[in-house]
Amino acid sequence: MIQLDTYGTLVAATLVLLLGRKCVQSVKFLKKYTIPEPVAGGLLVALLLLLVNQMFGWEVGFDMSLKEPLMLAFFATIGLNANLASLRKGGKSLFLLVFVVLGLLLLQNAIGIGMAKMLGLDPLMGLLAGSITLSGGHGTGAAWSKLFIERYGFENATEVAMACATFGLVLGGIIGGPVARYLVSHSSSPNGNPEDTVDPSAFEKPSIGRMITPLVMVETIALIAICLMAGTYTSSMLQGSAFEIPTFVCVLFVGVIMSNVLAWLGFYRVFDRAVSVLGNVSLSLFLAMALMSLKLWEMASLALPMMAILIVQTLSMACYAIFVTYRVMGKNYDAAVLAAGHCGFGLGATPTAIANMQAITNQFGPSHLAFLVVPMVGAFFIDIANAIVIKLYLMLPVFPAIS
Repeated sequence: MIQLDTYGTLVAATLVLLLGRKCVQSVKFLKKYTIPEPVAGGLLVALLLLLVNQMFGWEVGFDMSLKEPLMLAFFATIGLNANLASLRKGGKSLFLLVFVVLGLLLLQNAIGIGMAKMLGLDPLMGLLAGSITLSGGHGTGAAWSKLFIERYGFENATEVAMACATFGLVLGGIIGGPVARYLVSHSSSPNGNPEDTVDPSAFEKPSIGRMITPLVMVETIALIAICLMAGTYTSSMLQGSAFEIPTFVCVLFVGVIMSNVLAWLGFYRVFDRAVSVLGNVSLSLFLAMALMSLKLWEMASLALPMMAILIVQTLSMACYAIFVTYRVMGKNYDAAVLAAGHCGFGLGATPTAIANMQAITNQFGPSHLAFLVVPMVGAFFIDIANAIVIKLYLMLPVFPAIS
């Protein structure tokens, strides 16, 4: 066992990002299908570690203490960059995307339960391979698996949930690019020209130049730290109540409230370029850490029937993005970028969705609408909708212990 400390893990994550950039620039397939750089580098390292483990029995351990703060910092920057006036402009699209997401949640659980019954598995396993882990991610999977163990005696629920969530995280970052590229070529803007002439935001084009002073950077770090502190405290206060929500949602909304209240009072206006720089750094490092630390040999413990369910879920996500998300959202360039984002958080997590969309907008052009509505839906509305959908499915007669 080779154990890397915090500094070693941080160095490894940065090297993974550099490796991913080199791979995407050098491998025509990765560039053509706009695979995000953290996904390319992280998955390659995970495959190399799998090879080392199988050949020599060695295992590399990483210190993941920075992983959650990086994720929370990313959501804080999303909140700090959210302008409520702009959000009102995207109200119709936000409303439509919520219903599109709700449809996918229903479909994922129907597929999971239906295939579990067909393959002779516990229907609870079908739920875990449905919206609980795919649209919900590791956090939602951990919470519901604990409930399944305590109330329904499903002993291996945690292992199944973590494996399914990991599978979704990987596939969500892989299929988003090819799906969006196919849709862009069939959209009303086949060359990727944006639907408006507004300059791209820094989240849409993370490689554009920015003039940032040390004072601005210090102020921005302070704002992010306040979001993390207040969001974490709020989440702990709500824990165990009917209003309990994930910490990252609290952090995001603290950022939204703080940036808009400060601007309204005329006291301080958030410098969006500095916020986006720190947000993109946090996002890239978080994804690199999440993917390079995958223990792919543990995913082999998934039974063949379980893997079959997940493969069908992945194909269903791609088809849903193409035939539902893209069409409902307008069949244009924005809709294609939204579809890539939906693949990201429909199988993995909101950071994967943002990485998918950045890979598209970096190559084809900005999509202000996608970067406006996806973070709000993927980070907030989906958790509420998912909890309601899961509870409704648990009332079905196929769950005798519950009904």
